[in-house]
Amino acid sequence: MMNYKTISIQGTSIFYREAGTPGAPAIVLLHGFPTSSHMFRDLMPLLAPNFHVIAPDYPGFGYSDAPAPDAFQYTFDHLSLVIEEFLAALGLERYSLYLQDYGGPIGFRLATRHPERVQALILQNATAYKEGLSEATELLNLYWTDRAMSEPAVRALLTRATTTYQYTHGAHHPERISPDAYHHAQALLDRPGNDSIQLELLFDYR
Repeated sequence: MMNYKTISIQGTSIFYREAGTPGAPAIVLLHGFPTSSHMFRDLMPLLAPNFHVIAPDYPGFGYSDAPAPDAFQYTFDHLSLVIEEFLAALGLERYSLYLQDYGGPIGFRLATRHPERVQALILQNATAYKEGLSEATELLNLYWTDRAMSEPAVRALLTRATTTYQYTHGAHHPERISPDAYHHAQALLDRPGNDSIQLELLFDYR
């Protein structure tokens, strides 16, 4: 059974999905860009018979609050602290971390600060070293060097075409990929003010 809950962390409402039995080995699923815990909707029921599975939405993503950047610090340092407090509030003292994309810079910080809490790291498209960055990040290299000049081009990463590409590029059978996934992600990206949040995090990724 899947449960859908919210909890207040640092005055911000954090939405999360939960499945499995509390007390079973815990797996925390940390999502990437541009999606949310929605990306794990099919995986969680498969893990639930053997694990306690938790998947939060970060501030600015999914169904969690999305305060404006002038009211909330959108850095991976800060997001990792929010998730650390979230896990503490749920009473989780030991867990495995499943890190996808943005889940990497958040989860690696959790593991570095508290390695005694982490039973395993499971990585999916999460890099911890510069050599792991692909040619697709060359635009971000320009953004990190000259933010003002490159921002208009970086905004293309927030468009429907780019979101669809992220889900379908390289797929042998794109017709098997539900459009629900990328339409859901894009609808949340298109919320008023969310572009400013994503631009902050794309810059902080450096």
